[in-house]
Amino acid sequence: MTDLAPDIVELVACPVRTAPTGRLREMAYRGDAWMPDEVATLERLFRDDIAIDEIASAIGRRIHGVRDKIATLGLRRNSQRNWSEAEDAWLTREYGSRPASALAQDLGRACTAVYARAGLLGLTEGNAPRWTEWEDAQLRAGFERAIPVAQIAVLIGRPLSGTITHASNLGLRHPNNPPGWTEAEAARALTLAAEGHRYLDIIEMMVAEGFPRRTKAGFGPHLRKLGYGRGWGRPWTSDEDALLMRVYADGTSRTPLIARLGRTTHSIKWRAEYLGLRGTHANRDGFRSGPVWTEGDIATLREHYGKMPMTDLATKMGRTKASLFTRANILGLVHGYQRPWSDDECRALALAHAHGIALPDLVVALGRNYAGVHKYAEKQGLKFSRRPRRESAPTLQDILALAPQP
Repeated sequence: MTDLAPDIVELVACPVRTAPTGRLREMAYRGDAWMPDEVATLERLFRDDIAIDEIASAIGRRIHGVRDKIATLGLRRNSQRNWSEAEDAWLTREYGSRPASALAQDLGRACTAVYARAGLLGLTEGNAPRWTEWEDAQLRAGFERAIPVAQIAVLIGRPLSGTITHASNLGLRHPNNPPGWTEAEAARALTLAAEGHRYLDIIEMMVAEGFPRRTKAGFGPHLRKLGYGRGWGRPWTSDEDALLMRVYADGTSRTPLIARLGRTTHSIKWRAEYLGLRGTHANRDGFRSGPVWTEGDIATLREHYGKMPMTDLATKMGRTKASLFTRANILGLVHGYQRPWSDDECRALALAHAHGIALPDLVVALGRNYAGVHKYAEKQGLKFSRRPRRESAPTLQDILALAPQP
Protein backbone atom coordinates (compact mmCIF):
# COMPACT_ATOMS: atom_id res chain seq x y z
CA MET A 1 0.00 0.00 0.00
CA THR A 2 1.81 3.12 -1.23
CA ASP A 3 -1.01 5.63 -0.85
CA LEU A 4 -4.18 6.28 1.05
CA ALA A 5 -7.53 5.84 -0.65
CA PRO A 6 -9.97 8.75 -0.31
CA ASP A 7 -12.31 6.83 2.04
CA ILE A 8 -9.69 5.60 4.54
CA VAL A 9 -10.00 7.13 8.00
CA GLU A 10 -7.89 4.61 9.93
CA LEU A 11 -5.29 1.97 9.08
CA VAL A 12 -6.07 -0.48 11.86
CA ALA A 13 -8.92 -0.79 14.37
CA CYS A 14 -7.90 0.01 17.90
CA PRO A 15 -8.18 -1.07 20.57
CA VAL A 16 -8.24 -4.68 19.36
CA ARG A 17 -10.64 -6.64 21.50
CA THR A 18 -9.42 -10.07 22.50
CA ALA A 19 -11.73 -13.04 22.27
CA PRO A 20 -13.26 -14.03 25.64
CA THR A 21 -11.88 -17.09 27.34
CA GLY A 22 -13.43 -19.25 30.00
CA ARG A 23 -16.97 -19.05 31.29
CA LEU A 24 -18.80 -15.74 31.19
CA ARG A 25 -20.67 -14.66 34.30
CA GLU A 26 -24.32 -13.86 33.97
CA MET A 27 -24.91 -10.17 33.22
CA ALA A 28 -27.44 -8.25 35.26
CA TYR A 29 -30.45 -7.00 33.32
CA ARG A 30 -30.37 -3.32 32.37
CA GLY A 31 -33.33 -1.55 30.85
CA ASP A 32 -31.08 0.80 28.85
CA ALA A 33 -28.85 -1.94 27.44
CA TRP A 34 -28.21 -1.85 23.67
CA MET A 35 -30.00 -4.63 21.83
CA PRO A 36 -28.38 -6.32 18.78
CA ASP A 37 -30.95 -4.85 16.40
CA GLU A 38 -30.24 -1.35 17.75
CA VAL A 39 -26.51 -1.80 17.19
CA ALA A 40 -27.14 -3.08 13.66
CA THR A 41 -29.39 -0.09 12.92
CA LEU A 42 -26.77 2.29 14.33
CA GLU A 43 -24.01 0.81 12.15
CA ARG A 44 -26.22 0.87 9.03
CA LEU A 45 -27.27 4.49 9.48
CA PHE A 46 -23.72 5.51 10.34
CA ARG A 47 -22.39 3.93 7.13
CA ASP A 48 -25.10 5.79 5.20
CA ASP A 49 -23.66 9.08 6.54
CA ILE A 50 -26.76 9.99 8.53
CA ALA A 51 -26.36 12.77 11.09
CA ILE A 52 -25.88 11.61 14.67
CA ASP A 53 -28.92 13.50 15.94
CA GLU A 54 -31.04 11.83 13.25
CA ILE A 55 -29.64 8.42 14.22
CA ALA A 56 -30.58 9.11 17.83
CA SER A 57 -34.15 9.99 16.79
CA ALA A 58 -34.44 6.88 14.62
CA ILE A 59 -33.26 4.56 17.42
CA GLY A 60 -35.07 6.43 20.17
CA ARG A 61 -32.02 7.24 22.30
CA ARG A 62 -30.32 10.39 23.51
CA ILE A 63 -27.63 11.88 21.30
CA HIS A 64 -24.92 11.57 23.96
CA GLY A 65 -25.61 7.85 24.35
CA VAL A 66 -25.45 7.36 20.58
CA ARG A 67 -22.16 9.27 20.36
CA ASP A 68 -20.71 7.19 23.20
CA LYS A 69 -21.76 3.97 21.47
CA ILE A 70 -20.18 5.10 18.22
CA ALA A 71 -16.91 5.72 20.06
CA THR A 72 -17.18 2.34 21.83
CA LEU A 73 -17.70 0.54 18.53
CA GLY A 74 -14.75 2.44 17.01
CA LEU A 75 -16.77 3.67 14.02
CA ARG A 76 -15.23 6.33 11.77
CA ARG A 77 -16.24 7.87 8.46
CA ASN A 78 -15.49 10.65 5.98
CA SER A 79 -18.76 12.46 6.52
CA GLN A 80 -19.91 14.91 3.86
CA ARG A 81 -22.80 16.26 5.92
CA ASN A 82 -22.96 19.88 7.02
CA TRP A 83 -22.04 20.57 10.62
CA SER A 84 -24.95 21.17 12.97
CA GLU A 85 -25.11 23.82 15.68
CA ALA A 86 -24.84 21.13 18.35
CA GLU A 87 -21.66 19.74 16.77
CA ASP A 88 -20.14 23.22 16.53
CA ALA A 89 -20.92 23.90 20.18
CA TRP A 90 -19.48 20.56 21.26
CA LEU A 91 -16.32 21.07 19.17
CA THR A 92 -15.84 24.58 20.58
CA ARG A 93 -16.02 23.18 24.11
CA GLU A 94 -13.75 20.17 23.59
CA TYR A 95 -11.19 21.40 21.03
CA GLY A 96 -7.67 21.76 22.39
CA SER A 97 -8.25 19.67 25.50
CA ARG A 98 -8.24 16.28 23.74
CA PRO A 99 -6.45 14.87 20.68
CA ALA A 100 -8.09 15.63 17.35
CA SER A 101 -8.31 11.89 16.67
CA ALA A 102 -10.42 11.42 19.80
CA LEU A 103 -12.72 14.29 18.83
CA ALA A 104 -13.04 12.88 15.33
CA GLN A 105 -14.00 9.49 16.75
CA ASP A 106 -16.71 11.00 18.95
CA LEU A 107 -18.07 13.01 16.05
CA GLY A 108 -17.80 10.18 13.57
CA ARG A 109 -15.69 12.30 11.20
CA ALA A 110 -12.14 12.39 9.82
CA CYS A 111 -9.37 14.37 11.51
CA THR A 112 -9.03 16.67 8.50
CA ALA A 113 -12.72 17.56 8.80
CA VAL A 114 -12.23 18.43 12.48
CA TYR A 115 -9.26 20.68 11.68
CA ALA A 116 -11.11 22.41 8.85
CA ARG A 117 -14.13 23.14 11.03
CA ALA A 118 -11.96 24.29 13.92
CA GLY A 119 -10.22 26.71 11.58
CA LEU A 120 -13.55 28.15 10.43
CA LEU A 121 -14.67 28.55 14.04
CA GLY A 122 -11.42 30.30 14.93
CA LEU A 123 -10.44 27.68 17.51
CA THR A 124 -6.84 27.38 18.69
CA GLU A 125 -4.96 24.55 20.34
CA GLY A 126 -3.01 24.64 23.55
CA ASN A 127 -0.26 22.19 24.39
CA ALA A 128 -0.39 19.00 22.37
CA PRO A 129 -2.40 16.33 24.25
CA ARG A 130 -0.91 12.95 25.04
CA TRP A 131 -0.82 10.40 22.27
CA THR A 132 -3.66 7.90 22.41
CA GLU A 133 -3.51 4.16 21.92
CA TRP A 134 -5.36 4.52 18.63
CA GLU A 135 -2.83 7.04 17.32
CA ASP A 136 0.08 4.79 18.27
CA ALA A 137 -1.59 1.89 16.46
CA GLN A 138 -2.07 3.95 13.28
CA LEU A 139 1.53 5.14 13.44
CA ARG A 140 2.91 1.61 13.81
CA ALA A 141 0.69 0.27 11.03
CA GLY A 142 1.65 3.14 8.72
CA PHE A 143 5.36 2.51 9.23
CA GLU A 144 4.89 -1.21 8.64
CA ARG A 145 3.11 -0.51 5.33
CA ALA A 146 5.66 2.14 4.26
CA ILE A 147 2.97 4.84 4.00
CA PRO A 148 4.45 8.37 3.68
CA VAL A 149 4.86 9.93 7.10
CA ALA A 150 3.09 13.12 6.00
CA GLN A 151 -0.05 11.16 5.15
CA ILE A 152 0.08 9.30 8.46
CA ALA A 153 0.27 12.67 10.23
CA VAL A 154 -2.80 13.94 8.39
CA LEU A 155 -4.69 10.70 9.03
CA ILE A 156 -4.22 10.83 12.79
CA GLY A 157 -4.42 14.62 13.03
CA ARG A 158 -0.93 15.45 14.27
CA PRO A 159 1.75 17.85 12.92
CA LEU A 160 4.41 16.26 10.74
CA SER A 161 7.24 17.21 13.07
CA GLY A 162 5.40 15.83 16.11
CA THR A 163 4.62 12.59 14.28
CA ILE A 164 8.27 12.11 13.33
CA THR A 165 9.42 12.81 16.89
CA HIS A 166 6.91 10.41 18.43
CA ALA A 167 7.83 7.68 15.94
CA SER A 168 11.47 8.13 16.92
CA ASN A 169 10.53 7.87 20.61
CA LEU A 170 8.71 4.60 19.85
CA GLY A 171 11.83 3.27 18.11
CA LEU A 172 10.13 3.10 14.70
CA ARG A 173 12.16 3.35 11.51
CA HIS A 174 10.42 4.00 8.23
CA PRO A 175 11.19 1.38 5.54
CA ASN A 176 11.88 4.16 3.01
CA ASN A 177 14.60 5.82 5.06
CA PRO A 178 17.54 6.46 2.70
CA PRO A 179 20.64 4.36 3.41
CA GLY A 180 23.20 6.28 5.40
CA TRP A 181 20.64 8.68 6.89
CA THR A 182 20.14 8.67 10.64
CA GLU A 183 16.73 9.04 12.25
CA ALA A 184 17.69 12.51 13.48
CA GLU A 185 18.73 13.63 9.98
CA ALA A 186 15.53 12.29 8.38
CA ALA A 187 13.36 13.92 11.05
CA ARG A 188 15.12 17.27 10.71
CA ALA A 189 14.90 17.23 6.90
CA LEU A 190 11.17 16.51 6.96
CA THR A 191 10.56 19.18 9.59
CA LEU A 192 12.36 21.88 7.59
CA ALA A 193 10.58 20.82 4.39
CA ALA A 194 7.20 21.02 6.13
CA GLU A 195 8.07 24.59 7.22
CA GLY A 196 8.33 25.55 3.55
CA HIS A 197 12.11 25.96 3.12
CA ARG A 198 13.72 25.32 -0.27
CA TYR A 199 15.89 22.26 -0.74
CA LEU A 200 19.14 24.23 -1.12
CA ASP A 201 18.36 26.23 2.01
CA ILE A 202 17.57 23.04 3.93
CA ILE A 203 20.88 21.51 2.87
CA GLU A 204 22.83 24.54 4.09
CA MET A 205 20.85 24.76 7.32
CA MET A 206 21.48 21.11 8.11
CA VAL A 207 25.19 21.43 7.31
CA ALA A 208 25.36 24.33 9.76
CA GLU A 209 23.71 22.09 12.36
CA GLY A 210 26.37 19.41 11.89
CA PHE A 211 24.64 17.01 9.48
CA PRO A 212 26.46 15.66 6.41
CA ARG A 213 26.25 17.74 3.23
CA ARG A 214 23.85 16.22 0.69
CA THR A 215 23.65 17.03 -3.01
CA LYS A 216 20.53 18.69 -4.34
CA ALA A 217 20.10 15.93 -6.95
CA GLY A 218 19.92 13.28 -4.25
CA PHE A 219 18.25 15.30 -1.52
CA GLY A 220 14.90 15.76 -3.29
CA PRO A 221 14.32 12.07 -4.18
CA HIS A 222 15.40 10.98 -0.69
CA LEU A 223 12.99 13.46 0.87
CA ARG A 224 10.13 12.11 -1.22
CA LYS A 225 11.03 8.56 -0.19
CA LEU A 226 10.75 9.70 3.41
CA GLY A 227 7.16 10.67 2.70
CA TYR A 228 7.35 14.39 1.91
CA GLY A 229 4.14 14.58 -0.07
CA ARG A 230 0.58 15.33 0.94
CA GLY A 231 -2.82 14.82 -0.56
CA TRP A 232 -4.19 11.76 -2.31
CA GLY A 233 -7.12 12.89 -4.41
CA ARG A 234 -9.64 13.59 -1.67
CA PRO A 235 -12.58 15.72 -2.82
CA TRP A 236 -12.70 19.23 -1.36
CA THR A 237 -15.39 19.76 1.25
CA SER A 238 -17.45 22.91 1.72
CA ASP A 239 -15.65 23.62 5.02
CA GLU A 240 -12.25 23.40 3.33
CA ASP A 241 -13.44 25.73 0.56
CA ALA A 242 -14.72 28.21 3.12
CA LEU A 243 -11.43 28.05 5.04
CA LEU A 244 -9.46 28.63 1.84
CA MET A 245 -11.67 31.61 0.95
CA ARG A 246 -11.05 33.12 4.38
CA VAL A 247 -7.28 32.78 3.97
CA TYR A 248 -7.39 34.62 0.66
CA ALA A 249 -9.77 37.26 1.99
CA ASP A 250 -7.58 37.97 5.03
CA GLY A 251 -4.28 37.66 3.16
CA THR A 252 -2.87 35.17 5.69
CA SER A 253 -0.47 32.29 5.08
CA ARG A 254 -1.60 29.10 3.35
CA THR A 255 0.99 26.98 5.16
CA PRO A 256 -1.36 25.93 8.00
CA LEU A 257 -3.81 24.62 5.38
CA ILE A 258 -1.06 22.55 3.77
CA ALA A 259 -0.08 21.02 7.10
CA ARG A 260 -3.54 20.55 8.61
CA LEU A 261 -5.71 19.62 5.63
CA GLY A 262 -3.13 17.36 4.01
CA ARG A 263 -3.16 19.27 0.72
CA THR A 264 -0.23 19.95 -1.57
CA THR A 265 0.73 23.47 -2.59
CA HIS A 266 -0.42 22.71 -6.14
CA SER A 267 -3.75 21.34 -4.89
CA ILE A 268 -4.45 24.53 -2.96
CA LYS A 269 -3.34 26.66 -5.91
CA TRP A 270 -5.58 24.80 -8.36
CA ARG A 271 -8.52 24.96 -5.96
CA ALA A 272 -8.00 28.70 -5.51
CA GLU A 273 -7.97 29.17 -9.28
CA TYR A 274 -11.13 27.05 -9.57
CA LEU A 275 -12.86 29.24 -6.97
CA GLY A 276 -11.52 32.41 -8.61
CA LEU A 277 -9.63 33.55 -5.49
CA ARG A 278 -7.03 36.32 -5.51
CA GLY A 279 -4.74 37.02 -2.59
CA THR A 280 -3.94 40.39 -1.03
CA HIS A 281 -0.47 41.92 -0.90
CA ALA A 282 1.07 45.18 0.25
CA ASN A 283 2.07 45.80 -3.37
CA ARG A 284 -1.08 45.35 -5.37
CA ASP A 285 0.79 43.75 -8.27
CA GLY A 286 2.64 41.30 -6.03
CA PHE A 287 6.41 41.10 -6.35
CA ARG A 288 6.65 42.75 -9.79
CA SER A 289 9.24 45.55 -9.69
CA GLY A 290 7.74 47.68 -12.48
CA PRO A 291 5.39 50.63 -12.00
CA VAL A 292 1.89 49.88 -10.80
CA TRP A 293 -0.80 49.82 -13.51
CA THR A 294 -3.38 52.52 -12.87
CA GLU A 295 -6.91 52.68 -14.24
CA GLY A 296 -5.74 55.44 -16.58
CA ASP A 297 -2.91 53.25 -17.93
CA ILE A 298 -5.32 50.40 -18.61
CA ALA A 299 -7.75 52.78 -20.36
CA THR A 300 -4.92 54.10 -22.58
CA LEU A 301 -3.83 50.58 -23.44
CA ARG A 302 -7.39 49.57 -24.35
CA GLU A 303 -7.80 52.67 -26.53
CA HIS A 304 -4.57 52.41 -28.54
CA TYR A 305 -3.67 48.70 -28.47
CA GLY A 306 -3.77 47.36 -31.99
CA LYS A 307 -4.30 50.85 -33.45
CA MET A 308 -0.74 52.20 -33.35
CA PRO A 309 2.74 50.65 -33.50
CA MET A 310 3.81 49.07 -30.23
CA THR A 311 7.06 51.03 -30.20
CA ASP A 312 5.16 54.29 -30.29
CA LEU A 313 2.66 53.09 -27.70
CA ALA A 314 5.47 51.95 -25.37
CA THR A 315 7.15 55.37 -25.71
CA LYS A 316 3.85 57.13 -25.10
CA MET A 317 3.16 55.15 -21.92
CA GLY A 318 6.76 55.01 -20.68
CA ARG A 319 6.81 51.21 -20.55
CA THR A 320 8.48 48.34 -22.35
CA LYS A 321 6.75 46.53 -25.18
CA ALA A 322 7.01 43.29 -23.19
CA SER A 323 5.02 44.81 -20.33
CA LEU A 324 2.37 46.06 -22.77
CA PHE A 325 2.01 42.64 -24.38
CA THR A 326 1.80 40.96 -20.95
CA ARG A 327 -0.85 43.32 -19.61
CA ALA A 328 -2.83 43.14 -22.87
CA ASN A 329 -2.79 39.36 -22.65
CA ILE A 330 -4.11 39.52 -19.05
CA LEU A 331 -6.88 41.87 -20.20
CA GLY A 332 -7.72 39.61 -23.15
CA LEU A 333 -6.95 42.26 -25.78
CA VAL A 334 -6.28 41.23 -29.39
CA HIS A 335 -3.68 43.21 -31.33
CA GLY A 336 -4.41 42.64 -35.00
CA TYR A 337 -2.36 45.71 -36.00
CA GLN A 338 -1.01 45.76 -39.58
CA ARG A 339 -1.10 48.96 -41.58
CA PRO A 340 -2.26 48.17 -45.09
CA TRP A 341 0.04 49.03 -47.98
CA SER A 342 -1.20 51.97 -50.03
CA ASP A 343 -0.85 52.29 -53.81
CA ASP A 344 1.90 54.91 -53.39
CA GLU A 345 3.85 52.62 -51.07
CA CYS A 346 3.57 49.71 -53.49
CA ARG A 347 4.77 51.97 -56.33
CA ALA A 348 7.63 53.26 -54.19
CA LEU A 349 8.68 49.67 -53.41
CA ALA A 350 8.89 48.81 -57.11
CA LEU A 351 10.72 52.06 -58.01
CA ALA A 352 13.23 51.65 -55.17
CA HIS A 353 14.01 48.12 -56.32
CA ALA A 354 14.45 49.26 -59.95
CA HIS A 355 16.67 52.27 -59.15
CA GLY A 356 19.03 50.53 -56.74
CA ILE A 357 17.84 52.18 -53.53
CA ALA A 358 18.96 50.35 -50.41
CA LEU A 359 16.28 48.67 -48.35
CA PRO A 360 17.16 50.61 -45.13
CA ASP A 361 16.66 53.90 -47.04
CA LEU A 362 13.31 52.65 -48.32
CA VAL A 363 12.28 51.68 -44.76
CA VAL A 364 13.00 55.24 -43.58
CA ALA A 365 11.02 56.71 -46.47
CA LEU A 366 8.01 54.48 -45.82
CA GLY A 367 8.14 54.83 -42.03
CA ARG A 368 7.71 51.10 -41.58
CA ASN A 369 9.44 48.28 -39.74
CA TYR A 370 12.47 46.83 -41.54
CA ALA A 371 11.33 43.23 -41.11
CA GLY A 372 7.84 44.06 -42.38
CA VAL A 373 9.15 45.80 -45.53
CA HIS A 374 11.63 43.00 -46.22
CA LYS A 375 8.95 40.33 -45.86
CA TYR A 376 6.45 42.20 -48.05
CA ALA A 377 9.10 42.76 -50.77
CA GLU A 378 9.89 39.06 -50.90
CA LYS A 379 6.20 38.26 -51.26
CA GLN A 380 6.17 40.57 -54.31
CA GLY A 381 9.18 38.76 -55.77
CA LEU A 382 11.52 41.73 -55.17
CA LYS A 383 14.82 40.84 -53.55
CA PHE A 384 17.05 43.68 -52.38
CA SER A 385 20.70 42.70 -52.53
CA ARG A 386 23.39 44.61 -50.67
CA ARG A 387 23.26 48.19 -51.91
CA PRO A 388 25.13 51.29 -50.79
CA ARG A 389 23.14 53.70 -48.70
CA ARG A 390 22.85 57.34 -49.71
CA GLU A 391 24.26 60.17 -47.65
CA SER A 392 20.77 61.58 -47.19
CA ALA A 393 17.88 59.12 -47.18
CA PRO A 394 15.26 59.86 -49.86
CA THR A 395 11.69 60.68 -48.91
CA LEU A 396 8.62 58.92 -50.19
CA GLN A 397 8.00 61.78 -52.65
CA ASP A 398 11.59 61.57 -53.91
CA ILE A 399 11.13 57.87 -54.73
CA LEU A 400 7.74 58.42 -56.37
CA ALA A 401 9.29 61.13 -58.60
CA LEU A 402 11.70 58.62 -60.14
CA ALA A 403 10.90 57.52 -63.64
CA PRO A 404 9.72 53.95 -63.98
CA GLN A 405 12.14 51.57 -65.69
CA PRO A 406 11.15 50.41 -69.17
